[in-house]
Amino acid sequence: MKKTLLVMTLIIAIFLSGCSGMSDTQQRTLSGGAIGASAGAIVGAVAGNTGMGLAIGAAAGAAGGYLYDQHEKSKESAYKDGYNAGQKAK
Repeated sequence: MKKTLLVMTLIIAIFLSGCSGMSDTQQRTLSGGAIGASAGAIVGAVAGNTGMGLAIGAAAGAAGGYLYDQHEKSKESAYKDGYNAGQKAK
């Protein structure tokens, strides 16, 4: 169990080290998936099925990371729209 958790943590660390050439969406989705996989592996290990916890956690984390990215893009777009409207009003 500890060996599986260590291997998965190392794999996640390797994937996260290659984020420099990715878009914000890709980085946030991958980071969410990695965080979810880690948490899922821990919960799965306690519950007795590390692999299932890892898979569910990774899927939930990736979905959460993607949704967070869409939220951040929406905020950025609203800010730009407001800024442009303010510039036109001058």
